[in-house]
Amino acid sequence: MQKEEGIIRKTEKDVAWITTVKTAACKSCGSRGSCNAMGGGKEMDVEAINTLGAETGDRVVIGFKTGSLLKLSFMLYIFPILCLIAGGVIGENYAPQYGFNPQVMSPLLGFLLFGISFFVIRFISNKLANNDAYRPKIVKIKARSKDFIQPEMKSQNDVG
Repeated sequence: MQKEEGIIRKTEKDVAWITTVKTAACKSCGSRGSCNAMGGGKEMDVEAINTLGAETGDRVVIGFKTGSLLKLSFMLYIFPILCLIAGGVIGENYAPQYGFNPQVMSPLLGFLLFGISFFVIRFISNKLANNDAYRPKIVKIKARSKDFIQPEMKSQNDVG
């Protein structure tokens, strides 16, 4: 299981939005620059299933099943390339049977299947978005927000 630590920014019913800090694992990821909706900084927001009842401000550990991560990685990175190659091979082999030039049909069909693969990925991702096996979940609450001592509050109490 892939795990990350973060602080809950917002909660709704059984879902929490957690701010995490990018780790060393992010450096080797091909999507490191595009997975962050906050402008490419060191922090990113993750939506996770909250079955433990964590609250806003809590420090939590979120987990994502490695098997699910591998399936999604295959779908995003390998499937389009396989479609491109399959289209090229099909175009090369079947173009002469239908009276077309294989040098034209091979890249044309390859890029056509490559483009179609993105619609297939979009369709599958919409189906998997509702499947809890493909969503991160909170696996541990490390510290509750009320356990944190806020420096601003401490200094105000010391003054008075």
